[in-house]
Amino acid sequence: MSARRGTIDVHTHILPERWPDLKERYGYGGWIQLHHHCNGKASMMKDKDGQLFREIEENCWSPEARIKEMDETGVAVQVLSTVPVMFSYWAKPEDTLDLCTILNDDIAKAVKKYPTRFVGLGTIPMQAPEQAILELRRCVVELGFAGVQIGSHVNQWNLDAPELERVFAVAEEIGACIFVHPWDMPEDERMKKYWLQWLVGMPCETAVAICSMIFGGVLERHPRLRVCFAHGGGAFPFIIGRVEHGFKSRPDLCAKENPFNPRKYIGQIYTDTLVHDEGALKYLASTIGEWLPALSLQCCHFKCPIENRIN
Repeated sequence: MSARRGTIDVHTHILPERWPDLKERYGYGGWIQLHHHCNGKASMMKDKDGQLFREIEENCWSPEARIKEMDETGVAVQVLSTVPVMFSYWAKPEDTLDLCTILNDDIAKAVKKYPTRFVGLGTIPMQAPEQAILELRRCVVELGFAGVQIGSHVNQWNLDAPELERVFAVAEEIGACIFVHPWDMPEDERMKKYWLQWLVGMPCETAVAICSMIFGGVLERHPRLRVCFAHGGGAFPFIIGRVEHGFKSRPDLCAKENPFNPRKYIGQIYTDTLVHDEGALKYLASTIGEWLPALSLQCCHFKCPIENRIN
């Protein structure tokens, strides 16, 4: 990728303009389908119940539309990753792998067409670690991606699950970065109202992911593993004092697998800057380190002016 002045946006999601009918392809439902209902707009629909997941516009599938917006907002390079609802860790591993291939190949086309404007992050079937490793290697070695995006947990596994250890080991070995995005937040009745799953659930999910990787010793065992957490690390930067206090006061619960203070890993983890508040962004920089938060505008999802997202 040739040098280009400007901003690098690490948190942007992209989808293929079209993909096969997944319910028909795999023989069961639960998937997201894209329905183009007018020029430049489409609906992401849940095939199981026909409910709308999200309305999107052409910047979510068109590299050209994205580049136009990038030029208008001073973004030189976008890091492309799929929309997290497409992770599909709940599905049969072979079907998730097949979908990952469709999504990753589409990202690869955009990167190949505009190599100075886009960098790719793949998606992998984390519920099947050995298959995940194969797709991770393909993404980095064959497709030339910088790494992969993964969810904040994998079904009932937090990110310290021993089943996932090899995935992180291989990522460290081949120099692949990991972008952790919250997903699959609790759906109980308390969280359904007011969009709380996204507004409150997502920051909590990310904090759980970071704490799991710290307390579970993942970051200690893999010091060269580059991990970036979405949405400014969620709630974690704002509860680091509480996390450290728990480590010190209840080592019998918090230090069972890693004897080191959680603050040790400040400086090892990265976050994006998607916190929607100038004061929060300043606090994030002072807590995580000024050079560790990576810029994010989160292309395609939220309709708000650029100046309200970053400063």
